[in-house]
Amino acid sequence: MTSGAASILIADDHPVILRGFRTLMEDAGMTTIHEATTIVEAYRAFYRQRPGMVVADLTFGDQGLTGLSLIRRIRTLERRTRILAFSMHDDPTIIARALENGAIGYVLKDAPATEFLRAFDQVRRGKSYLDHDIALRVAMLNATAERSSASDLSERELQVLSLIKDGNSYQAIAEKLSMKYKTVVNVISAIRRKSGSRSFAELVNFSMYIKI
Repeated sequence: MTSGAASILIADDHPVILRGFRTLMEDAGMTTIHEATTIVEAYRAFYRQRPGMVVADLTFGDQGLTGLSLIRRIRTLERRTRILAFSMHDDPTIIARALENGAIGYVLKDAPATEFLRAFDQVRRGKSYLDHDIALRVAMLNATAERSSASDLSERELQVLSLIKDGNSYQAIAEKLSMKYKTVVNVISAIRRKSGSRSFAELVNFSMYIKI
């Protein structure tokens, strides 16, 4: 079994990106480089090889943000592994979720190679990395969530928000809480107004960052 700081697993579903990664990693002195193009391959490779570092994309094909579950599972298996998330997503909510799931660094795919290498070097040494702009946006997101306290919501609104957080549809919420569909719509409108959410997507994000 290969292990140690000089080994790395790169998980991305684009062969061109994998080749580019390999070149950068070899130039940076990594001696053992494992590759995976699917979530399943990445799970298996990590379990077998236990590399010291993982660079993981967040999106694999049309499967959504499955890279988040990969990061979380790796962190559960091995707390010492250093994980760098590498993604096209610049939404601060997604970035914050990657960090919460176990990544200690995050770099965008459109960043220059010099920034990626800087992020790679920081994470390899066990230090966190976010560029200034990303760090600022994540900080602003957290500040907004802190200001929007759950104490501002009624008991019914908290029940509805909790079900939204769990991925329930309007109809499912109505059935679970024995409410009329129109009432659910009105309650959600009230929550959006109190939380400052401009869309249902923002409301879902809000539900992730307050304690219910």
